[in-house]
Amino acid sequence: MNPFDRAVDHLPLVAILRGLTPDDAEAVGDVLVEAGFRLIEIPLNSPDPLISIGKLAGRYGDDVIIGAGTVMSRKAAQDVIDQRGRLIVMPHSDPAIITAAKQAGAWCVPGVATPTEGFAAFAAGADAVKLFPGEALPPGVVKSWRSVFPKSLRLLPVGGISVDNMAEYAAAGASGFGIGSSLFKAGKSLEQIKADAKRFVAAWRKIGK
Repeated sequence: MNPFDRAVDHLPLVAILRGLTPDDAEAVGDVLVEAGFRLIEIPLNSPDPLISIGKLAGRYGDDVIIGAGTVMSRKAAQDVIDQRGRLIVMPHSDPAIITAAKQAGAWCVPGVATPTEGFAAFAAGADAVKLFPGEALPPGVVKSWRSVFPKSLRLLPVGGISVDNMAEYAAAGASGFGIGSSLFKAGKSLEQIKADAKRFVAAWRKIGK
């Protein structure tokens, strides 16, 4: 089993750390890893994101998959990979970026909002698809998608995910989730991040998928 699959099997929740600074990266990362997270995304519109990615990738090695979100070009994907980031997450679906990420040995999760985009991403080699924005793709939509997409393709809703709606999404066929502001915001205390991380992990474990 490759490291990405191992991380997803352990806990298919991606911590989205928009606004994280390099000074806080290791402390926040340690709190999340201790809670059970093994997938960490630092959006590229955060302060000095490549520095944070490099710090966390060096700290955890193969045990935790570190990468970037809001990846908008092949160059940006390569910049992340050069810092040992191995997860490329996009708000959109661009086959050229997917192909470049895969050829460089990274895992890629493009954002999709329609079945056409989802099938194109799957054909290009996506390791999962980010259903974005999640607020516009409720569980009923996920259920319809799950009935036609290959079972091997992971569906990860992102946007508006809370401990209260995870179970309904999972019952509809969601494979996991990306969790952003309800888990991390710039300036949030480590104690609160830890408490919220534990809540999300417990909610997923309760679902029992």
